[in-house]
Amino acid sequence: MLLSEKIYIEYNNDIEFTEEYVKVNGKKISNEEKKDNETWEQVAIRLRGEALQKHLKRQYENTIVLTGAGSSFGVGIGDKKGKLMSGLWEEAVNKFGYSHLQDFCNKINFKEFKPKNETTNLEFLLTHAQLYQYVTGDTDVEEFIKQLRNMVKESCTLKLPKNSAHRKFLRKLAAKKTKYARPKVFTLNYDTLFEQAAEKNGFMIIDGFSFNFPRKFKGTNFDLDVVTRITNKNVLEDNFVPNVVHVYKPHGSVNWLAKNNEVIISDESEDPLMIYPSSNKYESSYQQPFFEMMSRFQQETRAKNTLLIIVGYSCGDAHINAMIYEALSVNSSITIVFVAPNIDAEDQYEDLKKEVSQTGNVILTKQTFEEFVDSYPYSEIYSSAKWGSSDE
Repeated sequence: MLLSEKIYIEYNNDIEFTEEYVKVNGKKISNEEKKDNETWEQVAIRLRGEALQKHLKRQYENTIVLTGAGSSFGVGIGDKKGKLMSGLWEEAVNKFGYSHLQDFCNKINFKEFKPKNETTNLEFLLTHAQLYQYVTGDTDVEEFIKQLRNMVKESCTLKLPKNSAHRKFLRKLAAKKTKYARPKVFTLNYDTLFEQAAEKNGFMIIDGFSFNFPRKFKGTNFDLDVVTRITNKNVLEDNFVPNVVHVYKPHGSVNWLAKNNEVIISDESEDPLMIYPSSNKYESSYQQPFFEMMSRFQQETRAKNTLLIIVGYSCGDAHINAMIYEALSVNSSITIVFVAPNIDAEDQYEDLKKEVSQTGNVILTKQTFEEFVDSYPYSEIYSSAKWGSSDE
């Protein structure tokens, strides 16, 4: 018996396939649906693309993107590329050695340390170590926590490669009527790939930091916009400048630095302001500027006629999850497109699948970040971008 692969889940429009057929809503489609020499997989992918286009081509007043580690995974230059949480543990083993990590876990009485062929949860380890250090005041433990944090920072200091999906995605997001709200990217990643993409595209970023140097964070900076003012004695008119994107980083960034009770942008930061992977990051989200970012996310998901694209996010953050489901309960005009390469996993996305069966505004599509960007529609009508070379 051939196992089918489900690649698209929507209310009254599920798509799955094997080598021998495609099913839509559990019913096999006829051979007449094939075009030219398509395989059944190609038919399924085409049908998924057509279904997605119906949602993505709509004119939304508010477009929001939430990205997690999946949008950075494998992105970078040379050997230094974005990692998932399991990859960060492998990095720790390579850097510090399995035996040293085992000794450290024994010292702090961490019981969740795994055998060599399994992945230890770095979130739980860091949380346990921080609690142990807080209670005991052990300076050796404190020092090793710093080393682990440094490793996370170094692993997330990435350079954007040529022809990146990040650049292409921002171009497509920005190609919309300027009368609508600016596209907003909420990235839970510490890296600066979206910022680099915007810079290479010649886009302007509103990220909560001032335009003067040193760039200081102030929440009200998100309320600023960029216009071209045309003034003569007969006309006074403000025209919104195209290619402006908002970037929010609810978990911080490798180039944020807390200094003199302020948060500034600094590439020289040895101790960047980040909510490191730990199970108490929920509590950390109530500190500034993280609280400002989360408040903005909640505010934007409540806006009318909103498209929320969630890509590369594993649903591992309770705070974020609560806001997503809250938006579904209070905002009937929101459309959520959830992008992940494993939507057919049995347990991970069960709550979202229940929402699909109960509402008509949640879509799950089985794609990587790069695949989704390629399938995202681009409107040349509303684009006035002057982009740099793709080889930059």
